[in-house]
Amino acid sequence: MAAQNVFDKPNGAFTGEISVSQLKDSGINWSILGHSERRTILGESDEVVASKTKVATEGGVSVIWCCGESLEEREAGKTVDVVERQLAAVSAKIGDWKNVVIAYEPIWAIGTGKVATTQQAQDVHAAIRKWLKANVSDKVAEETRILYGGSVNGKNCKELAKQEDIDGFLVGGASLKPECTSPLLLLELKANRVQSSTSSTPTSNAHTQATIRRRIRPKAPHRSTLVC
Repeated sequence: MAAQNVFDKPNGAFTGEISVSQLKDSGINWSILGHSERRTILGESDEVVASKTKVATEGGVSVIWCCGESLEEREAGKTVDVVERQLAAVSAKIGDWKNVVIAYEPIWAIGTGKVATTQQAQDVHAAIRKWLKANVSDKVAEETRILYGGSVNGKNCKELAKQEDIDGFLVGGASLKPECTSPLLLLELKANRVQSSTSSTPTSNAHTQATIRRRIRPKAPHRSTLVC
């Protein structure tokens, strides 16, 4: 079970917001932050998302931190610039990355049926890992899981799962379909890179998200999971 928002204040008169302590009291230890709908519809800036990530992780709630570009930014050749700007904002706020999972979600591919090509997705994931190595540390770059999201399903995940820097998937609508629990979404495990096991946790969120962990990066915790 994961929340879809965390407020960046511990308590106070903030009607409608959700604090870290409320999540912890409810036994919820994960949250998705920075999703494109929060950024675009509700106007959450890079700095706001970064502040929420800081408060969540320091309070013991792990974060699936989302980043990604719009179609206009993609067509203008600004994809990497946008993602690096988002990374810089969160990196300025947090010092410990062990409870952060990055999810790259090109906005133009979320719920549209469109999906980034295998090479497009791999290129951005590689750029994210390169940025982490240059601006945070080799250890964080190597151990941080980077998921791909954006109209992922049992058909297109096969080729995506083979890519060196795609560690798993953040799945939206497809997580409500039977194929979500199929071994197809755990396929092509690289024998010399993984220890294979899965666990599943049902959620009742209005908009279910799923995280599929395909591979264990060297020295990273063993967290091979399928959450629908």
